[in-house]
Amino acid sequence: MVQNEQPIISLKDLTISFDNKMILKAINLDVYKGQIIGYIGPNGAGKSTTVKIMLGLVEGYHGQVQIFGQDISNGNVDYKKRIGYVPETAELYDNLTASEYLTFVGELYGMDYEKVEEKAQKLMKIFGLEDVFHNRLSSFSKGMRQKVLIISSLLHNPDLLFLDEPLSGLDANSVIVVKEVLAQLAAQGKTIFYSSHIMEVVEKISNRIILLSNGNIVADGSFAELKEQNKEGTLEEIFNQLTGFNKHQAIAEEFVSIVQEV
Repeated sequence: MVQNEQPIISLKDLTISFDNKMILKAINLDVYKGQIIGYIGPNGAGKSTTVKIMLGLVEGYHGQVQIFGQDISNGNVDYKKRIGYVPETAELYDNLTASEYLTFVGELYGMDYEKVEEKAQKLMKIFGLEDVFHNRLSSFSKGMRQKVLIISSLLHNPDLLFLDEPLSGLDANSVIVVKEVLAQLAAQGKTIFYSSHIMEVVEKISNRIILLSNGNIVADGSFAELKEQNKEGTLEEIFNQLTGFNKHQAIAEEFVSIVQEV
């Protein structure tokens, strides 16, 4: 991390409440160019809320959010042209073909129709989907739809990529390809904000891991640093230690005992 660089993302005292419940509690965070951030935490910790605030999808927060040095509360949405996003659950336009959907997304980002169609077709071919480029999305499996989402997030060559469970539904070979794509993008200076519950993947691809629990950042560092600080072997074990979850064995035993009831 180069501290004298301007952060790509800067959160200052970011706070938000829903229904009188504090979701984020004065979060402070700077993210720099070329980092792959593994953003993890239990359900309800505030991960998706953080991302949606940065994307301009959630308002009503307190504090300051700067993306590319710009305060996003000023009403200027130009920063979004430099962002790609794969949400955890996305509603695709099922009546469109993959070609129509991807060219539509590309044109939203200001790309030329013919250029985006050519680029989309090449990327679909790499994912083994060239034969269904002109098929309706309604006929696509979950994994195929996920590949289309990943392609749509990268068509315009964004500088900042937000990924929420991006590997969901992908086959093993595609997972390996996507992980390598992310590594190469980061090496070229792209910044990646990666949220997932799959600890093994976060552990392997992230060069910085941020753990959110009860609206607070409770850990921030490389996997090696977190491992040294917490004396635990895997990210899952560190996660359980820092979030205070140590009942997994007892819960599993109770679950299995009920399953085996006659």
